[in-house]
Amino acid sequence: MRWLVRGVVRLAGAFVLASVALVALLRFVDPPFTSLMGIRAAEAALAGRHVVVRRRWVGLDAVSPALIRSVIASEDARFFTHWGIDVEAARQAAAYNARHRGRRLRGASTITMQCARSVFLWPARSWPRKVMETYFALLLETLWGKRRILEVYLNVAEWGDGVYGVEAAAELYFGVPAARLDARTAALLAAALPSPRRSNPSAPSAGLAARAAAIEARAVGVRLEPLAERAALAREPERLLRSRAP
Repeated sequence: MRWLVRGVVRLAGAFVLASVALVALLRFVDPPFTSLMGIRAAEAALAGRHVVVRRRWVGLDAVSPALIRSVIASEDARFFTHWGIDVEAARQAAAYNARHRGRRLRGASTITMQCARSVFLWPARSWPRKVMETYFALLLETLWGKRRILEVYLNVAEWGDGVYGVEAAAELYFGVPAARLDARTAALLAAALPSPRRSNPSAPSAGLAARAAAIEARAVGVRLEPLAERAALAREPERLLRSRAP
């Protein structure tokens, strides 16, 4: 029994050291590949499908503030006030799921948790994944900070079959770089995030359009000052876009 306990402790210690080292490295190095990309590639290979991967990394300053506001409004309204886990959202989701007895389940994943899941874990719901997701979310908040979390998330988020990151999504669906997304196109992209492979932001269904309209209205109240290493990110989208216009 002692040998078993020592073995488990050593394995746990090795995992913690390796995970901390990896997260610390990715604070400065952009992830060239993510676990989600690997999973999608394996699924396509098993199904005999060829999927063209679209992805191009951009810094957060090259993303329209309208898109940043829309994603925060849609995915994690308390992003700037929690440490990776939104306790209030989790409580509300638990109460909602209890009322509906397992039907129409509501999640409480923060942007930080979704980033951790996309980069390090797997998409299928399970308690082991949720525990690991929480662990990595706390690591990201500690070692990366909000700005880096948003930058990585927006560059690895799935926006369609083989479409990863906001730059590829903006170019594919609207023919513009991420820096030139306006409030409406930004809201449409944010609205597609929960079901990216079943949504087409450039030709939205009635449901997707309605969700985008609601996101656009909420995004107006999202303040980006906590991200502003430069004053440009705190400006209104139109002023920033004009400053970048050729």
